[in-house]
Amino acid sequence: MMDFLCFFLYIFRQEKRKIMAIRLTLVAAVMLLQVINSSNLARAEQTGSLDLLITHSALSSRHSKDYCAMYDICGERSDGKVLNCPYGSPSVKPDELFSAKIQSLCPTISGNVCCTEAQFDTLRSQVQQAVPFLVGCPACLRNFLNLFCELSCSPNQSLFINVTSVAEVKGNLTVDAIDYFVTDAFGKGLYDSCKEVKFGTMNTRAINFVGGGAQNFREWFTFIGQKALPDFPGSPYAINFKPSPPDSSAMMPMNVSIYSCGDTSLGCSCGDCPLSPACSNTKPPPPHEKETCLIRIGPLKVRCIEISMVVVYVLMASCFFGWATFYRRRHAMQPSSSTEPLLQSVEEDSSDTALKDSKLGVKVARHARLSSVQRYMANFYRAYGLWITRNPSLVLFWSVAIVMLLCLGLYRFKVETRPEKLWVGPGSRAAEEKKFFDSHLSPFYRIEQLILATVPDAKTGKAPGIVTEENILLLFDIQEKVDQIHGNYSGSEVSLTDICLKPLGIDCATQSILQYFKMDSGNLDEYGGVQHAEYCFQHYTSSETCLSAFQAPVDPSAVLGGFSGNNYSEATAFVVTYPVDNALGDSSNNNKNARAVAWEKSFIQLAKEELLPMAQSRNLTLAFSSESSIEEELKRESTADIITIAGSYLVMFVYISITLGDAPLLSTFYISSKVLLGLSGVVLVLLSVLGSVGLFSFLGVKSTLIIMEVIPFLVLAVGVDNMCILVHSVKRQSCGVPLEERVSLALVEVGPSITLASLSEVLAFAVGAFVPMPACRVFSMFAALAILLDFLLQLTAFVALIVCDSKRAEDNRIDCFPCVKVPLSSGESVGAINRRSGLLERYMKEVHAPFLGLWGVKMVVVAVFLAFTMASIALCPRLETGLEQKIVLPRDSYLQDYFDSLEEYLRVGPPLYFVVKDYNYSLESRHTNQLCSISQCDSNSLLNEISRASQVAESSYIAKPAASWLDDFLVWLSPEAFGCCRKFTNGSYCPPDDQPPCCLPEDDTCGLNGICKDCTTCFRHLDLVRDRPSTAQFREKLPWFLNALPSADCAKGGHGAYTNSVDLRGYESGIIRASEFRTYHIPLNKQGDYVNAIRAAREFSSRMSNSLKIDVFPYSVFYIFFEQYLDIWRVALTNIAIAIGAIFIVCLVITSSVWSSAIIVLVLVMILLDLMGMMAVLHIQLNAVSVVNLIMSIGIAVEFCVHISHAFLVSSGDREQRAKEALGTMGASVFSGITLTKLVGVVVLCFSRSEIFVVYYFQMYLALVIIGFLHGLVFLPVILSLVGPPPRHRDIEEHHRDEASSSVSN
Repeated sequence: MMDFLCFFLYIFRQEKRKIMAIRLTLVAAVMLLQVINSSNLARAEQTGSLDLLITHSALSSRHSKDYCAMYDICGERSDGKVLNCPYGSPSVKPDELFSAKIQSLCPTISGNVCCTEAQFDTLRSQVQQAVPFLVGCPACLRNFLNLFCELSCSPNQSLFINVTSVAEVKGNLTVDAIDYFVTDAFGKGLYDSCKEVKFGTMNTRAINFVGGGAQNFREWFTFIGQKALPDFPGSPYAINFKPSPPDSSAMMPMNVSIYSCGDTSLGCSCGDCPLSPACSNTKPPPPHEKETCLIRIGPLKVRCIEISMVVVYVLMASCFFGWATFYRRRHAMQPSSSTEPLLQSVEEDSSDTALKDSKLGVKVARHARLSSVQRYMANFYRAYGLWITRNPSLVLFWSVAIVMLLCLGLYRFKVETRPEKLWVGPGSRAAEEKKFFDSHLSPFYRIEQLILATVPDAKTGKAPGIVTEENILLLFDIQEKVDQIHGNYSGSEVSLTDICLKPLGIDCATQSILQYFKMDSGNLDEYGGVQHAEYCFQHYTSSETCLSAFQAPVDPSAVLGGFSGNNYSEATAFVVTYPVDNALGDSSNNNKNARAVAWEKSFIQLAKEELLPMAQSRNLTLAFSSESSIEEELKRESTADIITIAGSYLVMFVYISITLGDAPLLSTFYISSKVLLGLSGVVLVLLSVLGSVGLFSFLGVKSTLIIMEVIPFLVLAVGVDNMCILVHSVKRQSCGVPLEERVSLALVEVGPSITLASLSEVLAFAVGAFVPMPACRVFSMFAALAILLDFLLQLTAFVALIVCDSKRAEDNRIDCFPCVKVPLSSGESVGAINRRSGLLERYMKEVHAPFLGLWGVKMVVVAVFLAFTMASIALCPRLETGLEQKIVLPRDSYLQDYFDSLEEYLRVGPPLYFVVKDYNYSLESRHTNQLCSISQCDSNSLLNEISRASQVAESSYIAKPAASWLDDFLVWLSPEAFGCCRKFTNGSYCPPDDQPPCCLPEDDTCGLNGICKDCTTCFRHLDLVRDRPSTAQFREKLPWFLNALPSADCAKGGHGAYTNSVDLRGYESGIIRASEFRTYHIPLNKQGDYVNAIRAAREFSSRMSNSLKIDVFPYSVFYIFFEQYLDIWRVALTNIAIAIGAIFIVCLVITSSVWSSAIIVLVLVMILLDLMGMMAVLHIQLNAVSVVNLIMSIGIAVEFCVHISHAFLVSSGDREQRAKEALGTMGASVFSGITLTKLVGVVVLCFSRSEIFVVYYFQMYLALVIIGFLHGLVFLPVILSLVGPPPRHRDIEEHHRDEASSSVSN
């Protein structure tokens, strides 16, 4: 149901997108290595070199304008990186062509320069690595380029550059360390202009790549100035950034003009520059409104509704006691009144009647004044009782035969176990959006996961850290076993590499801490063990050695768990995720998914049999799951409670046999017992269930586990009630009346109330069919038909069985062996035995009814029950919505530990996609600027608003700005990103210089003189319109972008990161039917968080759609399971109102009494409110399951009320006498035949292995039985005795002779 555990798939899916940002970190690393040293200051080869410490005056004897501190190239490292000369020299005037090239990249430098053309070419090729990260914010890019242009080529280089150390490389001196004096104003301005610039592919800030996540400009300068070891990314020599030179020096700090990100000429988008004047007037979206009505009473905060209910209770109690006092005084003043106060009816008390009899010498008989419906029902049941008594065999045969015919449909019986088919309505918005997403973009990936965690200390309760060398080695051992798994699909073996997600088609995108060691245990010691892992926790985006085996960064928050903030070293769990390719359709009709399921079964078997013992032997815990785990566990659950079901029927059989029988002398027990009748009744209940399942199975409706496990209990508990009432009614009839008269009178007596109760139950269950959740809707349909069939079998087959059993008893035949006839040893007949009043019946007449008749008891009962109702209303708002995943699974399922681990260790939120329909990319359309977030995009664009919403994550539930294929595509096209969109002279696509065919894998270095030397940028600025491509340019270059691999020279390539982000089908028309922009929700821990997250995302999308006039909707994996909770209260209240209304109409039609029907509905509402209050106390959440239970509880609760109400209505006397008579007549039957039978049927559910049945069926139905019993046998009689409807009798005088009267009385 919850596969909704699907919703745990998010952590992996979210990483999957990161995976696809292939080699992004390589880009960042190399960029930092070289861009930072854009003057081509590469690392010097340290092997065999001699460090020469030379004084400042010797290295640079002159610091003045037009003088260089470093000029030309004096060496080359073994990896091909060049090293600058440490000699000062006058600046050089470049030729016109060289000057133009410098101006194109470094507009602040004019005239003489301090770099050669070779140096500048290297600078340009290296700077291009940083451009894709920063080009979306022109001001940031310009400031960043100025920093390195001044360092490399400024004619006044010596004024702010001082060479402090040199090294000898192959006999030449090269630069080893410098001081670079830069003003704090420039440093702060540079950082401020770049700190918020996004790198969309990774949903993070560009500063994390080009600045190591620096928090200020000093940290940034420290990061880029560090001297890197050979073959490691970073600066080849130390760059010591200083704010000012010594006072005695002629030097001065570099301080070229700085551009603010809000500059109008080089303005950035609101997403990259939230403080821009154009963006400052736009406020973040308002937070979702929550309940704020609280009243403080001392240290306590009390909800307004709770205070309101206290006030209402005080007022209602005061009014009631006032009325009661007035009523009692008036009654005391009129002791001989023949009328009842309030009603002023013509009802006369028994003393008046007796007086009339004595004076007039006539007998006054009371006959019920029946409505047309009641007369029809009475006549029908009277005639039917006579007919069935004469033809029991015929009725029994045909009734059972018809139900058996329905059971033939069981041959098409199937069980639905797919969570999305059980808990998601096919017409739901989330289902439609998922279908659109899957068909136009890409289905979410399958997820297989392991969570290895430490065990908390028994004394302190604190778990030790997981990041140790021993644990990492254990994880390598586990990974080795996982790699060796082979599933069997159609005779062929399936391994992880056959099914895993491979962004570049080579390595699996496994998310694991082992990726920091390239998934190779041999690298553990070579890389530095735990210290290397801890280094990667902080530098996973900027260090090449931290790249995964599939050349993408691995976020430590996705592979670690149990830490707080960014304290990754304190993590207490390893999280290993295996993303697996997914396809549309299920495994039954999809070869790709079927292969994955085969491997997943082997994976779970390995985890149970080998991996779990390995972890436990090291005092660690291991939780695991696969994509198919939920479905497989639900299938296993289908057979888990067979013993429970069988046991419940056995218990019910024993109980009903005892209840239906008498309490005779031992000498007649074998005749008066009802074992065979009880067994037959249980069989009829079972047949009604099978008939319902058979009919729906024949119609193609699949069954569910709830139907298989709950409906047998439910129908048994409901069906046995009427059986007990029917048997007890027959036994109450005079034994001197013929059997056919006794059966006829019994049916006339209880038939209407049984019909009313059964029809109410059927209607209440049928209303549950309107609940959108399929599992609950199907359950309601099956249950309604089963109860209807059970009711029909009770009136046909069971009545026929009563007739047969009565004839058996009258003929002195042994129960269970009716062929054996024995004479009674005593003179007492079985009929006389049957006339005896039982202990329970005597209790009701002699103790219970008189006690409730006491005036003080009535006042207390009304006050207490009213208080419970008011308290329940106050508790109702505390009901939480949702359905915990663990509840739907067997208690012994391995997924129980898995969900516990997810809740405890998870530190990432589920991915969130904003899907845009029908994006018009033509130049004439405004859609592009309404969506993008780079320079010249609208300040209120979709992506800018997403970025703004992420600033208030606690209310928007959006954790980060969105990764935008559109932004990256526009940057990739930009002439400034000259290493990205390139073309050969023939117009075909030319990849970056570090990719084949420009640079082959066997090449040691990638030069500029290969086959790609003539490649040019796709466009010049003149080719674009306001820096936007034309419709034809967009159409032509979009496939290039989506197929372009990201690399060091161009990190913006869309292949992998955006392969499935755009639906290219039919895009040639100028309309992209579907595209998505990816971000993440914040970590969601409680059910309410998921509900609030989907609500906030939908409100945001609706606002954006209305504002931009573009169809935008949010999508996340868990939406399809949590959508129902957005309006669960509306669904619940609507269906409850319909059920109560239907029951009121049925009561009104059958009883023809508005008064009586209103009292029944009042008691039902009180029962329902009390049940909801108990749900809040027991922490039972409000969801489709509990809503169906609430609706069904209305129908079940009718049984506690309708029999007492009907008996009261047809009784004679004043209200007090009629209430006592109703309790005496039906009280025992209601208690033993309804309360106890339901209690016995419900108690068995507590032994179920599935938590959902224990919580939502055992606890809820147990509460219903107790609450219904108290209201039916305590509160209802009191209310009827106070304000019950008038009697339905009329007096008819009948003259009789004394002799006749005497004979009749005898």
